[in-house]
Amino acid sequence: MNCCRVLVVDDHAHAREAMCEILAMDERFEVIGAVASGAEAMVWTAQWMPDLILIDIEMPGMDGLETTRRIKLEYPYVKIVIVTVSDEISYLFEALKQGAQGYLLKNLAPSTWIEYLLAIVSEEVPLSRELAFQILKEFAVTSVKEEREALTAREKEILGCVSSGSTNREIAAELGISEHTVKNHLKNILQKLQLQNRTQLTRYALEQGLASRERDFPRKPQR
Repeated sequence: MNCCRVLVVDDHAHAREAMCEILAMDERFEVIGAVASGAEAMVWTAQWMPDLILIDIEMPGMDGLETTRRIKLEYPYVKIVIVTVSDEISYLFEALKQGAQGYLLKNLAPSTWIEYLLAIVSEEVPLSRELAFQILKEFAVTSVKEEREALTAREKEILGCVSSGSTNREIAAELGISEHTVKNHLKNILQKLQLQNRTQLTRYALEQGLASRERDFPRKPQR
């Protein structure tokens, strides 16, 4: 693998130094910066475009989870690993929900850090069956609400039209927008909901109560 450029984020100087020392153990990692806050992390990410960010979960002001969420929205390519002293499983779930690729405890051996981070950057993260099951179980409870909230008002409107069988042309005419705009909205909806086609969209909308089987507005009379 190529050298991985890393940004370290922690409000404690000793913690930053410790993480930098661990990363220095392997020449495949290059620390490009070590900052003390989420706000600084946002600035450094925009300026230096790191490959990997190690970030403390508990920081004053913008904490690690919120910083992760914001960075992933702007720079989805960046891999982020949350670092903490807590082994509370709910923190892991929350970190993954916000877009983090991994989660490390500060008291783990340096060799474990290196092995885990190398797995992260090479996209071969080892998860035990037990942990994978817990993650999937947690996501199953929360994903429906989060997916629904992720859609904009316009996207929900278009989803309702799709679920009633309208074509892109019909949707465009009804909403007063172009077919190209409708297609782009549909691409966004499919990506957000991680679905593949209109049939799956229709099923999703009906199952989640986002649309009825009849349109909320009358169809144009057939000729």
